[in-house]
Amino acid sequence: MDKKVLSQKSIDSTCQSMIKKAEDEGIETIWDRLEKQQPQCGFGELGVCCKICMQGPCRIDPFKVGAQKGVCGANADTIVARNLVRAIAGGTAAHSGHAKHLAHILSKSAKGEFKDYPVKDPEKLKAVAARLGVDIEGKNNEELAREVARLALEEFSEKEGPNLWAATTVTKGRVDTFSKLGVVPGGIDSAISEIMHRTHYGVDADPVNLLLGGIKCSLADYAGCHMGTDLADILFGTPQPVVTEANMGVLKENAVNIALHGHNPALSDIIVQVAAEMQDEAKNMGASEGINLVGMCCTGNEVLMRHKIPPLTHSVSQELAIITGVIDAMVVDYQCVIPGLANLLDCYHTKLITTMPIAKISGAQHMELNEENARECAGDIIKTAIDSFGNRKPEKVNIPKEKNTAIAGFSTEAILGALGKVDSEDPLKPLIDNIVNGNILGVCLFAGCNNAKVPQDHNFVTMVKELAKNNVLILATGCGAGAFARYGLLTPEATLEYAGDGLKAVLTAVGEAAGLNGPLPMILHMGSCVDNSRAVDVAVAVANKLGVDLDKLPVVASAPEAMTEKAISIGTWAVSGGLPTHVGVIPPVLGSDLVAEVLTVKTKELVGGYFIVETDPLKACEKLLEAIKKRRQGLNI
Repeated sequence: MDKKVLSQKSIDSTCQSMIKKAEDEGIETIWDRLEKQQPQCGFGELGVCCKICMQGPCRIDPFKVGAQKGVCGANADTIVARNLVRAIAGGTAAHSGHAKHLAHILSKSAKGEFKDYPVKDPEKLKAVAARLGVDIEGKNNEELAREVARLALEEFSEKEGPNLWAATTVTKGRVDTFSKLGVVPGGIDSAISEIMHRTHYGVDADPVNLLLGGIKCSLADYAGCHMGTDLADILFGTPQPVVTEANMGVLKENAVNIALHGHNPALSDIIVQVAAEMQDEAKNMGASEGINLVGMCCTGNEVLMRHKIPPLTHSVSQELAIITGVIDAMVVDYQCVIPGLANLLDCYHTKLITTMPIAKISGAQHMELNEENARECAGDIIKTAIDSFGNRKPEKVNIPKEKNTAIAGFSTEAILGALGKVDSEDPLKPLIDNIVNGNILGVCLFAGCNNAKVPQDHNFVTMVKELAKNNVLILATGCGAGAFARYGLLTPEATLEYAGDGLKAVLTAVGEAAGLNGPLPMILHMGSCVDNSRAVDVAVAVANKLGVDLDKLPVVASAPEAMTEKAISIGTWAVSGGLPTHVGVIPPVLGSDLVAEVLTVKTKELVGGYFIVETDPLKACEKLLEAIKKRRQGLNI
């Protein structure tokens, strides 16, 4: 990587200006804290530090000079494998906790107890119910919602048979492969509990067996992701394409700016609805432009996809939003909300409002969501933000000007709908035909967060331009999708500038057939991190149409700036699904040659997918293109 790029903390000019403002004002940010951690623990980076029992922490000497076993006798292979699968369990707990929350809301809604959460998409409800084996004939929305919610909640406990959300949404070939390996999950919570049990002191010490347990748990994570997407669509509506703007220029000096941050739409969707009714209250307090809602991270993606709420910034730059001086309230639910936000409250007027009982932050104001009175809760939060507007410090205000058009909302249904404009009888045919003829070389799903160790967004932007130039169709979720929005890459103009001739021709043909008078965006924004399941649905539909398994398709995945345990669990189920999966930050596994070999080589023999670890974004593109071309050769195309 270029030394000039390496020295940057972010390639986003708006973030750079806010980082400079923070430095001038002596305010600490995530990059300052990273610098103070240097040098970071080499044992931890390699994954060879074990703290599972109180006889430790134990460390394995990677140079083979010092200790090669922990106090209990566990070697590097066992320790690295245990640490990795515990991370998978952590990611699974996060995604499935999101899904369980929505399942409880749907259940209470169907019983008439949560009146602020009616079914918004009855067709999606029917489709999900039918897929789960529910007889939908003659049943109303409430009856179907009760059935789907009941089945969803049953998926968490110990149960006989496979997890429905895992087994009914992939190809038969995948189910057969998982069955042969003994990694088909039952209850989601049971899979997490099993990992915690088998990694306890004195239980599983076979690294390969541990990794198979990790695959099983990752498939439970996939089930949780898919469930989260399905239930959100049922409750809040299935996204269709929307046009908005992105980056810090969407903030308004003369409006009450409320940032919606986290990962779950249970509150944010209600805030969007209630804010529309409270504009006059804001104007009466002197905010001439009323209430301006902006999004951050995956909660931002949720309200972007369904309500056109503009994305402000993402992941590692969340503190910089407050440093603009005009965020009157930052409303957070859970996941990826850093406690460092509270450190800024002494310097700025912003109200940091936590809303979930499992996600409080010292120094923040807690205003808990009560789903039984969700609209009332939303109203109280908005009133708090309006009051905060009057406490702004004019000398602190500095709003970057940059913003770009962004087109998002490409659910699976929206993509198939657009393809249906080209061929209404067989919507998948245009996609498959253009993969076969080479106009589309392959497909890459970009996912994951940012990592402060990487110049923010550099890997994402570098890779997407290179792959698009080579006619790779790009799907995107999470903070990666948010990055593309902020740089103007979710537009027809980006297609014309960066896409190869074949890809450009396909996106233009579909876009014009859909009435856009131009191409589709170069990158299809599919939603939040749980919405990676939407990309799987597209791939499964293509695989079933071709009569092949997922591991034969020219489809790959990439998390160029991976950071969280959720990224590890997603990457593992992507590999288990048969996809070559790139990670742009070295995971803590290099302390075990065995574990590294299993993840990058042996899994290819077991499930068809494998990890590609490459920190250089252009070299990563070369490896992904090579993987796509090998898959094409395997299909004789």
